[in-house]
Amino acid sequence: MKARGKFEVMKLSLNGNPNIGVYIHASDNYVIVPPGVGEKEIKLVSEVLNVDNIVETTIFSMRLIGVLVAGNNNGLLLPRTINDDEYKRIREALRDINIAVLDTNENALGNLVASNSRAAVIYQYADSKTTKIIEDTLGVEVIKMQICNVSVVGSVLVVTDRGGLVCPEASDDEVKNLNSIFKVPVLQGTVNFGVSFIRVGLIANSMGAIVGEDTTGPEIARIQSALGGGE
Repeated sequence: MKARGKFEVMKLSLNGNPNIGVYIHASDNYVIVPPGVGEKEIKLVSEVLNVDNIVETTIFSMRLIGVLVAGNNNGLLLPRTINDDEYKRIREALRDINIAVLDTNENALGNLVASNSRAAVIYQYADSKTTKIIEDTLGVEVIKMQICNVSVVGSVLVVTDRGGLVCPEASDDEVKNLNSIFKVPVLQGTVNFGVSFIRVGLIANSMGAIVGEDTTGPEIARIQSALGGGE
């Protein structure tokens, strides 16, 4: 990982689709993308997020990486539907990262977990065994909760070691609680011209953020403020 510089926010679409967070998962140390992402797009992702280790793979032969995996700088959570070749590809590329395959019926892990290097919030229905595996793999305290009265916490919250963005429907008490949990400032905002499920249109780490092409100027300013630590 390179030294952290100025926080940059850039727009991107994949084959005309602004829901870029559905397809890509990022941390400070690695980015996972599906096959078919062009060299120009991969270069933009690498430069904005300041990450050299770009892993290309499917999960269960699907391209929806951002939906199917979750993680932080310490670890990566994979669904039980991942096949052996995909697991081997990821394991070889991320030798220094804790990796766990969760043996649960829940496959859309990106929608169910949000984490930075200090804490993780997860869906409230996770059993104790799954919760312990997540805690050990990510190396952080895990809190089960809802946000905005929904259990898919990973779909309405993006958090890094620098800041967080949560859906505008989150209450003041929820925002204050998230600030305390993650030890970073968390603000409310949207992506892609008013979408509250912000994870679908936002990829971020501590160095930068990439938003869907439909994201407006005011939304970008809010994301810059939230995830860039006030830059």
